[in-house]
Amino acid sequence: MQELLSLATAHGVTVVFLATLAARLGVPVPASAVLVVAGGLAAMGQIPLWATVAVALAGNLLGDAAWFYAGRRFGHRIMRLLCKVSLSPDTCVRQSESLITRWGGTSLIAAKFVPGVSVVAPPMAGALQMSTARFLGFDTLAAAIWSAAFLVPGWLFSSQIQAVLDAMADAGAAALVVLAIAVAAALGLRYWRRRAMLLSIDIPRVSVDELHALMASDAPPLVIDVRSPAGAELEPRRIPGAIVLHLQDVKAQRGLPDFSAHHEIVLYCNCPNEVSAAMAARLLQTRGAKRARPLAGGLDAWLASGRATESG
Repeated sequence: MQELLSLATAHGVTVVFLATLAARLGVPVPASAVLVVAGGLAAMGQIPLWATVAVALAGNLLGDAAWFYAGRRFGHRIMRLLCKVSLSPDTCVRQSESLITRWGGTSLIAAKFVPGVSVVAPPMAGALQMSTARFLGFDTLAAAIWSAAFLVPGWLFSSQIQAVLDAMADAGAAALVVLAIAVAAALGLRYWRRRAMLLSIDIPRVSVDELHALMASDAPPLVIDVRSPAGAELEPRRIPGAIVLHLQDVKAQRGLPDFSAHHEIVLYCNCPNEVSAAMAARLLQTRGAKRARPLAGGLDAWLASGRATESG
């Protein structure tokens, strides 16, 4: 353990850069904790402060710029990739959409402090065609604020950090075991929350073929598009005849069309696991719509099938 701490001190600036870059690229590393320790080491004169700040900014900008370009180049497809590798794929896009559309460039600052969203916000900004100059300006400011938020406490409490490092050195391998248990517990908690959420929306789905057949029948279903405004902007096509009704409208019971208890209702979105559509279907079921179901695969499955669409 002592050798590990000595290595971290000797290469502290490099560790800060790699940890920050990895975190911005989506690797689950505790970059904020690394910056706190780095702030303490800088206060004790063991690593240069100016270099620590510079590499923290560089790691932020390089990682975010890579995702921004990917979002600009590939649009909603890169969002799907990000959510597939996220531990919270069903909420990361919705949260980032809400931040970007509500706050614009300043949302990049808030996103730095929201787990999951911090990685999704840059490609979302790119997909929504934020200008490169605007992105770089706000992202540089966001990187500076985020870095200072952890380096400054480390600098102020350097004596306590030194005591912790000394205790870890004395503890030896036991400190590594405790750290590994803490990381595993955090990952386990996030996984458990995700499983609980998926179970809450575990309701029957309608397939694309089934929906197409229903639309051609004598009693066509009520089709509702519950995508967010940002999601509709990324993909303007929609299923023919679909009513646009956002998830928040369903929650607030705004603009709900008339329906009978046995009316076939199909809801769709373009989010992982059809989470928005499933949540809206659950809400409608509690209000008497016994046959409200989400479309399996959402709009992406409909587009992949080659069925007709209309522009929003």
